[in-house]
Amino acid sequence: MEAAYEFDLVVIGSGPAGQSAAIQAAKLGKRVALVERNRGVGGVTVHLGTLPSKTFREAVISLKRGTVQRSLEAAGIDHVNLTMEMLLARVSSVIHDEQQLIRATLLRNGIKIFWGFASFVDEHTISIDSADGDHTLTTAFTLLACGTRPVLPAGCPDQAADESPIVLTSDTVGRLKEIPHSLVVVGGGVIGVEYASFFAVLGTKVTLVERAARPISFMDHETVDEMIHDLRTHDLVLRCNENVTSIAVTPEPHRRVQVELESGKRITADAAIVSGGRQGCVEGLHLEAIGLAADARGRIGVDGFYRTSVASVFAAGDIIGFPALSATSAAQGRIAALAMFGAPVQPMGEDYPFGIYAIPELSSAGATEQKLSADKVPYEIGIARYNEIARGKIDQSSDGFLKLIFHRDTKELLGVHILGANATELVHIGQAVMRLKGGLDFFLSNVFNYPTYAECYRVAALNAYNNMRVGAEA
Repeated sequence: MEAAYEFDLVVIGSGPAGQSAAIQAAKLGKRVALVERNRGVGGVTVHLGTLPSKTFREAVISLKRGTVQRSLEAAGIDHVNLTMEMLLARVSSVIHDEQQLIRATLLRNGIKIFWGFASFVDEHTISIDSADGDHTLTTAFTLLACGTRPVLPAGCPDQAADESPIVLTSDTVGRLKEIPHSLVVVGGGVIGVEYASFFAVLGTKVTLVERAARPISFMDHETVDEMIHDLRTHDLVLRCNENVTSIAVTPEPHRRVQVELESGKRITADAAIVSGGRQGCVEGLHLEAIGLAADARGRIGVDGFYRTSVASVFAAGDIIGFPALSATSAAQGRIAALAMFGAPVQPMGEDYPFGIYAIPELSSAGATEQKLSADKVPYEIGIARYNEIARGKIDQSSDGFLKLIFHRDTKELLGVHILGANATELVHIGQAVMRLKGGLDFFLSNVFNYPTYAECYRVAALNAYNNMRVGAEA
């Protein structure tokens, strides 16, 4: 390590990837600085994305269960018109607490935090433009963890300065003043499906527009189909294979959103959430100064250890593209820090879990049926439905199911796909078994607490075992 450098690592961005890399490098005894452009650590995950949306989700679920109404009644309030402000009441508290925890963890590990905009002077020199005074840092390595921002379609009205915007993105949903009676969600990816489900459960008439043949197409098709069936019971309308040509706001006094589709359809609603993709936040980094270039979506190319084409510069998190999950970003940051300093490390692999925090939840790890069919891998499935499980009856949660996919010959577990309560927690059992190369015998011989949702694993394994026997006899 060159002693002439002030830092061993400078991390640009304080989201999950940046935090994880900074802390891992500090644990290795390295001198670490972290640069954050906003006055608060945590990145989009804490301030605009994961935490706010999931906190909002829990408020909606509480309302659905009657928890909110019971709290109001206990306070002597018989009836109240529910507002966005009420639903988001806990968001600021959760953000504040998580931000304080992250900052304390960074400081406890001796990481120097700088507030301001970072840019490259050369491969080993970072300039920071800050209201606190400009700084120049020298570093052996740099990690780009700058995150992303929403992409708005051409011609979409810019409502950044509007006090009551009705065309929003996932970053600005919290600016809605009222729960809309009708809503258009443009984009059927993870974020779009989550927000569409939240508002549909609240009673908003939601139209979800997706340009592909199906929403969240990388997930197991059967699981997504079951979720869409559930959402249609809340009057959600799904428009697939549809491209948006324009989004406009009608003038006062009755401001509404008009969404024009390429097919000629026009959808009018009280508000719109645009979630048609995100752009890497590379503006102002001066990547050209080090001979590094991003693609048209602002994404940085990396190898399996998150090295860029510049030897001393790594990148991790949303800025490198798919899967762009908080959990995978944190893992990427850790791996990058270990790799840059020559510590033992393995690539992340492909068995990481996906969690879609819609209502109901979806979660999966491993292969999907469509992928195995395309690869001509022989498999058998086993399914357990929540209405077959005592815990599902206790919780009155009968709509969910758990699907296991096993290799027909080796009986190894290849994939797990779950819809329903606690899906994002349950998936880790299947993930662990896959990582340990376990299979059908584990689930048949293991003991699961009763009554639990985890018992679905035993029931699904028995179903797969029976299916395999029938197949063998045929």
